[in-house]
Amino acid sequence: MAGVAEQMLQASKGVFAGKWPKVKAYAESEFRKLAETLAMIEKLRLTGQINEEEAALQLQIQKNATRSVLLTLKGLGLLAVEEAINAALSVVKKAVNTAVGFSLI
Repeated sequence: MAGVAEQMLQASKGVFAGKWPKVKAYAESEFRKLAETLAMIEKLRLTGQINEEEAALQLQIQKNATRSVLLTLKGLGLLAVEEAINAALSVVKKAVNTAVGFSLI
């Protein structure tokens, strides 16, 4: 999970560019939570405790939380935050989708 969070963090770092020093602590925390959510979804999916719709809802909830936290930082607009979240998820998309057995991301 730490590797997934780190990959996501590095992908988002390029999006935030000059704002990185201000964003870093928040991004680290939020992308760690997003990675934890993805790991939980994988576990629940593999054990048959959630279906595809429930998995997608869990991911959406965490993405919304990440978006909300990052938008509280002055100077970050919605487009930059969305781009960072999308960049972060794109680097783990194949691995996550393979792990859960459907196109989650």
